[in-house]
Amino acid sequence: MNEADLRTILTLEVPVIVRLGERQSSMREVLALVPGAIIELDKRADHELELLVNNRVIGSGTAVKVGENFGLRVSRVGLAVERLDAALHATGDDGSPGEAGAPTAQAA
Repeated sequence: MNEADLRTILTLEVPVIVRLGERQSSMREVLALVPGAIIELDKRADHELELLVNNRVIGSGTAVKVGENFGLRVSRVGLAVERLDAALHATGDDGSPGEAGAPTAQAA
């Protein structure tokens, strides 16, 4: 990799996601959701949250409040080569190769 390639890579924007937890639900449960419904997740409130880039876990941390917003205090992060690999292997919604998009923070 030459210097120009590295400069280009460093300007890529990739989706950054903080995952609170996840669960499997039947379509019946999904269709029954209404405002005010509570979805219980598989993670205890005191466990660390996962930090993902392009849907690949690259680290973890704890939730913090930043003014009126939420943030993540990073407590563990993978090696730079692992983070780079995650950033460069973006896929589309159908699993096909895609392009990295704008940075986002989502709760999944």
